[in-house]
Amino acid sequence: MTSSPSPAPRGSVRTEIDGPLGWLVIDNPARRNAITLAMWREIPLAVARLAGDEAVRVIVLRGAGERTFIAGADISEFETTRKDAVSARTYEAANAAAFDALRDCAKPTIAMIRGFCLGGGLGLAMACDMRIAEEGSVFGIPAARLGVGYPPDAVRDAVKLVGPSRAKELFFTARQIGAAEALKIGLIDRIAPADGLDVEIGSLVAAISENAPLTIQAAKAAIDAVSGDPDRTDWAHVRNLAEACFDSADFAEGRRAFLEKRVPRFSGR
Repeated sequence: MTSSPSPAPRGSVRTEIDGPLGWLVIDNPARRNAITLAMWREIPLAVARLAGDEAVRVIVLRGAGERTFIAGADISEFETTRKDAVSARTYEAANAAAFDALRDCAKPTIAMIRGFCLGGGLGLAMACDMRIAEEGSVFGIPAARLGVGYPPDAVRDAVKLVGPSRAKELFFTARQIGAAEALKIGLIDRIAPADGLDVEIGSLVAAISENAPLTIQAAKAAIDAVSGDPDRTDWAHVRNLAEACFDSADFAEGRRAFLEKRVPRFSGR
């Protein structure tokens, strides 16, 4: 008796390294890069792989293909993965872990957005340090039309970016907005012209990668501490990161390069 092969899992999360750039790719183009439960669980592992690679200076999150960033969670799974309160809590824990992985990553993270950036996809983008979107991109949080609860920490990300009133309007109405409005309210940081997103991202990654990694790490920790929840901040750790810069080889290299009138070559040590 022969058995039929098991169906291949739908969607994947890939990592790619191109010099100092680490790509975090959400790959499910047949469903506009919607994220399955298995993919949610893979995201923290993928972020950890890139964060642990010394060659990587910047992590860029993108959707596979040239048409869509991430259209949210794969709703077709909800009948099984979110069928009741118990399974919904398990699913939400996977969501929260993915957001936490990006939010807590010590290296700079950038969301590279084109096309649809909806629901959980927008949650992942908001957990990144910066969001660069192509002209014509569309943003929205349709949770109120699905009856699902949005992870509170992801709600906090929205409030930090756009303020409480605009966050409420986005959640309450579940309406979609364009890139121009997203930029106006602070949801994204830049708009790239059509077909210019790759150039914009490449320029930003190059600018960040040329600078001292330890200084960037310390600055990110301090900015997140100041803008985050004071009760959850390890201020001693934040101060130690800043102080460690002065004992680093990069600090010595920065001084030498300045005196020698050349571009510094930072090693992250």
